[in-house]
Amino acid sequence: MSTTLHFYKYQGTGNDFVMVDDRASQFDAADHQRVRHLCDRRRGIGADGLILLREHPQYDFEMVYFNADGYLGSMCGNGGRCTVAFARQLGVIDTEARFLAADGPHEARVDADGTVHLRMQDVLGQQELEGYGVFLDTGSPHLVRFQPASTLAELNVFAEGRALRYGELFREKGTNVNFVETPATPGQPWQVRTYERGVEDETLSCGTGVTAVALAASRRGAASPVHLRTPGGDLRVAFEAQPDGSFTHVFLSGPATYVFEGHMPDKLGG
Repeated sequence: MSTTLHFYKYQGTGNDFVMVDDRASQFDAADHQRVRHLCDRRRGIGADGLILLREHPQYDFEMVYFNADGYLGSMCGNGGRCTVAFARQLGVIDTEARFLAADGPHEARVDADGTVHLRMQDVLGQQELEGYGVFLDTGSPHLVRFQPASTLAELNVFAEGRALRYGELFREKGTNVNFVETPATPGQPWQVRTYERGVEDETLSCGTGVTAVALAASRRGAASPVHLRTPGGDLRVAFEAQPDGSFTHVFLSGPATYVFEGHMPDKLGG
């Protein structure tokens, strides 16, 4: 007897996800081929990742995130915001949430206009890597490279990001790579383009990436909240910088939008 998967599609500033209500825990998380198929933009639904919303005895829900390569990923900031919006659509939460993700517990709230404010984990600090950029872990590992003025638009993010992601310094686990252009005028947004590990390509936006950029930019005069512009839209990151170099009360804010829903046959296409 054939079965179908009821799925939902969400996007946060162009970072898109297949969402599955898996409160009955029926989705096989070890079926990497199925996840890859669902995320495939030609043979499947198409997405940067797939997210399961599951029940958890101590939280409103648990977020289980898979990269488009089919494997469990680290924290996804835009995915987290979309999961909060999804949980609200399902009636799991109202306007506030406390949930569990790959990097631990998170809190979030949803404004009347649909903006989702997601509290990220505290960040212990950042590391200057000579010749490479600034490295931070914001729930996922990120390298931040500040580009010369007026060069970001023409940058080959796929080629340069891939070379760094698979380069000698990060060879063991790899890293996400963010390329940043400093605003020419104070108050203007910081321009960001990101190569995402697991997607293995440039994405229109990356939540943990812009969080890393905002914290790295604080050493270059950026004050909280930082306004950031990705190819997919605008995000804001607020934080409190501590004397020891750490960052607390880190919030990622932006839209999380329902796109459509449907049913997908379990049988994989050729």
